[in-house]
Amino acid sequence: MPTEPRIRVMTADDEPLARAKLADMLRGEPDFEVVGECRNGLEVVQGVAAHRPDVVFLDIQMPQLSGVEVVRAVGVGQMPLTVFVTAFGDFAIEAFELHALDYLLKPFDQERLRDALDRVRERLASVSRPRYEGELRAFLRRMNEHVPPVQRFLVKRGAELLFVRTSEIDWIQSADNYVVLHAGEGKYMIRDTMSGVEARLDPEHFLRVRASAIVNLERVSSIRPWSGAEFQFVLRSGATVLSSRRFRDRIRSIIP
Repeated sequence: MPTEPRIRVMTADDEPLARAKLADMLRGEPDFEVVGECRNGLEVVQGVAAHRPDVVFLDIQMPQLSGVEVVRAVGVGQMPLTVFVTAFGDFAIEAFELHALDYLLKPFDQERLRDALDRVRERLASVSRPRYEGELRAFLRRMNEHVPPVQRFLVKRGAELLFVRTSEIDWIQSADNYVVLHAGEGKYMIRDTMSGVEARLDPEHFLRVRASAIVNLERVSSIRPWSGAEFQFVLRSGATVLSSRRFRDRIRSIIP
């Protein structure tokens, strides 16, 4: 008689003992198979691509990339069902519960884990993917309101994963379902929306000048009036970015 396919699970925790304990607990469940154990956020991004797990137990606080940054880097559309593991207090718990996302509050025992695994089984069997992605997007928007501006982006170039610091970015451009980071002579694509990227940037340094373009004000050498309500931003790299009428009031607010 053929056996049922096992639920492929990956764990992520920077604490070795916590990581090993969770993996041991999961191995005690006959319908779960541990396919990867990650020490940091970067390994999670790589592991999701390599192992294609059904579920990830993802610590919120990790080096390299936090749990939230991992979701952004992988992309909501590609992120497996996620159970967030956290030692955070009230705000994080409220955010998880508001958007019906699964979480484990450290420290937890086998009974609490089994409750989470029951929900995993139920969600994999019954919750539609679009509904889950909607919950995850709403969670990310809420987290954006309570975390400091992003300092770097994780980008893929060939087989490599690279960090691009926001201070090195000249300007940002939309391209269909992607966003292009222009940094010196480099162009780096990430799967995101302009609004999603804008929400994560420091508004003191980055200004959206048209629907399809954001400029780093620290990299602007001059601003020239252009065709009435428009402006031309000249960057130190030599690139130029033209604003649109829609964003004129926002631009005028920074001009003495």
